[in-house]
Order: sequence, then structure tokens, then C-alpha cells
Amino acid sequence: MISDAIERVVVLRHPIERVWAALTSAEGLSRWFGSAAEIDLRPGGRAFFRWDDLDQESVATIAVVDPPHRFAFRWAIEGLPGYGTPQTLVDFTLEPVPDGTRLRLVESGFAQAADDAARSAHKANSQGWDTELVDLETYLDAAA
Repeated sequence: MISDAIERVVVLRHPIERVWAALTSAEGLSRWFGSAAEIDLRPGGRAFFRWDDLDQESVATIAVVDPPHRFAFRWAIEGLPGYGTPQTLVDFTLEPVPDGTRLRLVESGFAQAADDAARSAHKANSQGWDTELVDLETYLDAAA
């Protein structure tokens, strides 16, 4: 049985407004989350992400926009065919803390897919989020 969710918590040494902008603007996302991003920041809006090094693209639907505390989107489970397939919910929660901002990332919904696809996607996304969150921290630190 595969875990239904991936969860990561990091404390970033930056104000919540800067972290929010990095998560929710095309400019910010393009600096740490893949190679290019476009975003229509409203519930029901679309986001587009491209990773040139992986020759991969993804389209997401914005689910929650609650500045500067919560941002969530849904996207297809990696490895499954396009439209109408199960999607995971990627949910970012931001909280100010004395050292900056605590970011909690939860991607859930993997159990909707067949075991092999769920296991593969969960593994790929777990590794992906580890890398992307380091890239986020690197971007924020460099822009400080």
C-alpha cells in the first residue's frame, strides 16, 4: 500500500510575503520550479510549468488562493494519460515564525491511481519536491 501523501516542512529565512511571491508569481516560479511558468492566480485559473532539462510540461488548476497563507493546485498524476485522469492536490501553507516563514507542502491523492502508477509517481514527486524546495531556498537566499 502506497502512502497517499508527500509532506515536507521547511523554515525559510525570509518574510512570508517574499515566500508567497515565489510560490504564486510566474516570475518567482520560473526561478525555482522548473524552467518556465505561467499562472492565472485565482481559483479555477490555470498554471503551466515546464522543465527543459527533463523535457517535461505540466498543467495545473488553481484550487485555493488565500494570500499570504495558503496556495493549492491540482495536477495530473505523473505517468498517467492526460485529461480526466486522477489528480493530486499540492497544498502550500505558510506561517510566519521568528526565523522567517514555515512552509508546509502536502501533495495528496496518490491512492486514486493503480498501485504501480501511484508508487512510481509518489517516488518521483518525493524526490522532485526535495530538489525543488532546495531550489526555492537557494533562489530566495540569492535574491535577498
